[in-house]
Amino acid sequence: MINKIKIISLSVLAGLALSVQSQVIQVDADLKLYKKVSGVTGRINSIGSDTLNNLMTLWAEGFQKMYPNVKIQIEGKGSSTAPPALIEEIAQLGPMSRAMKAKELDMFESKFGYKPTQIKVAVDALAVFVHKNNPVSGLNLSQVDSIFSSTYKKGGNPISRWGQVGLSGLWDSKPITLYGRNSASGTYAYFKKVALGKGDFKVNVKEQPGSSSVVQGIATELGGIGYSGIGYKTSSVRALPLSDEGNDYRDPSMENCLSGEYALARFLFVYVNKKPNKSIDKLTLEFLSYVLSKSGQQIVVKDGYYPLPAFACSEILDQLN
Repeated sequence: MINKIKIISLSVLAGLALSVQSQVIQVDADLKLYKKVSGVTGRINSIGSDTLNNLMTLWAEGFQKMYPNVKIQIEGKGSSTAPPALIEEIAQLGPMSRAMKAKELDMFESKFGYKPTQIKVAVDALAVFVHKNNPVSGLNLSQVDSIFSSTYKKGGNPISRWGQVGLSGLWDSKPITLYGRNSASGTYAYFKKVALGKGDFKVNVKEQPGSSSVVQGIATELGGIGYSGIGYKTSSVRALPLSDEGNDYRDPSMENCLSGEYALARFLFVYVNKKPNKSIDKLTLEFLSYVLSKSGQQIVVKDGYYPLPAFACSEILDQLN
């Protein structure tokens, strides 16, 4: 079945979301423009996801143009670094490419007496990339599991060469070279949970410190395959169509992500420390208001991810006041 993200509202977004015509993504016309306010100064620290690193940087640049007295520092070494940073109060923003685990939520709550607030900021297709010249038409999650996993939770058999997924000729005997993220990454955790059925990765996966490194590795390896957020796609790699089972493959398009038909669709998050029944601090509130404005969601499109519709942004902002 489709991953759990569909249950929590991507299927709802499908009927109300943004237009996709000829692969040109447009933000919702009803998104509000961000309006500059007075009295916004200070420093924001953001610690967390590598997948969101570019997005956070672009958002920071846009925000600082309006508020030159604001300083924003961004560190993106992996989603697992966000919860400790929020708990230790060394960051106001905790970007994550996965939801916090129960243990992380419990640790936060044990210190503050309440849970952190989760903010959806964009939609991502966790893409399975191959070299641009690889002719494979698509994969289902059982095949993905058989390629990357040593435990085969999806019921398949070991796959180590491209001929085993239907390629012929010179490709038949070509070995599959695996690229992935390290265990600090939320992308690693999400892929392990959804694509591998919580199974274990093969020992020969070349773990990379960042998503761009995964894509760069695949670009230089004809038989390479790896995974990262769709925002890291380059002209040197191809994002494969995927299916839950069989060969009814779906491209990692915005339409397929919002409908839940793409097998590895997910939200991207920013977590914050917000006391119950109280607004968060003004600086953090204004930054997130910018992120969820028309300007902020246009940056989402610019960075290769998929924007949220206006009604969703409005509902999310209501949580923060």
